[in-house]
Amino acid sequence: MGDKPFVHPYIPNSVPAVKEAMLRELGLSSVEEIYAEIPDRLRFKGRLDIPEPILAERDLRRHVQGLLDKNTSAVEFLNFCGAGCWQHHVPSIVDEVINRAEFVSAYCGGDYSDLGKYLTRFEFNSMLGELVDFDVVANPIYDWGDVAGRSFRMARRIKGRDKVLVPSSVSPMRLMEMRTLCQPESMANSTKIRFYEWDRETGMVDLADLKAKLDDSFAAVYWENPSHLGTIEAHGAEIVKLAHEHGALAIAGVDPITLGVLTPPGALGADIACGDIQPLGMHMHAGGGCSGFIAFRDDPVFAQECPLELYTVMETATLGQYAVGEALPDRTSYGSRDQGKDWVGTASGLWTIAAAVYMAVMGPQGFKEVGETCVARSHYAAKLLGEIPGVQVKLSPGFFKEFVVNFDGAGKTVAEVNKKLLGHRIFGGKDLSADFPELGQSALYCVTEYYDQAEIEHLASAVKEVTA
Repeated sequence: MGDKPFVHPYIPNSVPAVKEAMLRELGLSSVEEIYAEIPDRLRFKGRLDIPEPILAERDLRRHVQGLLDKNTSAVEFLNFCGAGCWQHHVPSIVDEVINRAEFVSAYCGGDYSDLGKYLTRFEFNSMLGELVDFDVVANPIYDWGDVAGRSFRMARRIKGRDKVLVPSSVSPMRLMEMRTLCQPESMANSTKIRFYEWDRETGMVDLADLKAKLDDSFAAVYWENPSHLGTIEAHGAEIVKLAHEHGALAIAGVDPITLGVLTPPGALGADIACGDIQPLGMHMHAGGGCSGFIAFRDDPVFAQECPLELYTVMETATLGQYAVGEALPDRTSYGSRDQGKDWVGTASGLWTIAAAVYMAVMGPQGFKEVGETCVARSHYAAKLLGEIPGVQVKLSPGFFKEFVVNFDGAGKTVAEVNKKLLGHRIFGGKDLSADFPELGQSALYCVTEYYDQAEIEHLASAVKEVTA
């Protein structure tokens, strides 16, 4: 390119005249002055070893498509891996609606620009609130691990205690997010995570260990239904009772797709529910498409301590007219900035719209049917896999869509099984051997309504072949 200044085709501010105008407005002579506060020892010297920009849009599209084509997706292969991002059927109407021009941006603008989004999010909150049996649902953000951590922070502020009890069977990835949100224990306002055990025979929480460890110093007790290992937790009401006896909040982690057949957390007496709406009309998007929610009862104390945005119906300046708007906006970091008790990031707004469409289309009967189908098909798969010599289905027979499959009897590692299953165009279960060594060579398999009888039987046949 010689000495000719480079103008990036996708960055308008790279035009030299525009750069100069911006620097003049800032009272600066060069871009380097902007970075003056960064110590020289931390500054990168030289040029990054990256390709030159692709100038033609056609060439750029071809390049990106070539990168994508290196992947093998769950469209091409059968996928029986869940563990936090699950493959459910997405009705075509969901994609049709969220790709409309007025919805397609994931970002939420102000109430002056996003009237359709505000209304749709209010409808989402209303439907999800009915599903989890809570009065208030906050605008979702990031994913399950994130909102669990935010729920712990809420409990610390509400109760004035700095510890929460969490089952040791929780997803390691989810736990990392919880710890990040709760901050290092050395910090003054950190929330300390402590653990109680789970029953190695059933996969449910160990109530005796919970009773032994719970005292009046804990802000909350957290449990999940289903658990990370797939088990339906039968002790939810007892966990709530134990937490309340010690003045602690009961926080339930929940997969909302289960609530057509399982008791919602609000009905169990939980104070806060959190989870991921990804199963409600979101494709897996290479591990993306996740969005965490927080729900709670209509209590001013809880509302004030929730850092996320709350949409509701309120009166306008015109008598008798109502509109959808944000409730108590001053309590968020958007309203209070650095003086806020907590902070909120960019909401995953597009997924709230997808979930709203999904819930409206499914209705109560649809949720009941999809729940019953998940239970029936996952149990059919577990039955077939459990009949294979050397293969054993572990933990409680009470599960919704995920279950633990052990290969110790076959003398195979999960890694070996999964590698050979690829030859059958199948993604096997999530390898649990490193995170849960007490389960031996076990994998977490996920079977939803997405797969039919023939595909489940193909899985069983392939597993039988690769473990022989």
